[in-house]
Amino acid sequence: MAKRIKTDTLSTTGQAINIGISEKDRAAIAEGLSKLLADTYTLYLTTHNFHWNVTGPMFNTLHVMFMGQYTELWTAVDPIAERIRSLGHVAPGSYAQFAALSSLKDAPALPPKALDMVRILVEGHEAVARTARSLFPVVGKASDEPSADLLTQRLTVHEQTAWMLRSLLAE
Repeated sequence: MAKRIKTDTLSTTGQAINIGISEKDRAAIAEGLSKLLADTYTLYLTTHNFHWNVTGPMFNTLHVMFMGQYTELWTAVDPIAERIRSLGHVAPGSYAQFAALSSLKDAPALPPKALDMVRILVEGHEAVARTARSLFPVVGKASDEPSADLLTQRLTVHEQTAWMLRSLLAE
């Protein structure tokens, strides 16, 4: 007889959750997605900061590029948070929570030079990609295809954005 995994634990609303993923796996996935959410939001804030504060001969190019990037990041946070909620957990949403969960440093207090901004954003996108990639083992073990799809989409964006930013640094 196959061992039955208990999957009908209660959500934050008191309703039973029985989606075929155990509470233990849902909790682990939600924890990882919370880190991804914090990284994404922190990178969003840094990118928006740089959009406002970039100067120099590349101003227009970087100002417009950063706007496209922070807009994409802003759009990305909602699906991540909603996936956490779909798994029956509370999504973090305060600066304090994001600071505690994020693997990224906060934006510098004084705006760096334009190419230093680009370097910081490359590092940020690479860090978010590593965070997303680190979730695949638990997501795969739980057969959580919606989370895997979300992670794949995020990896595509962050790896491509890091590549495009790195191309600006080529000598």
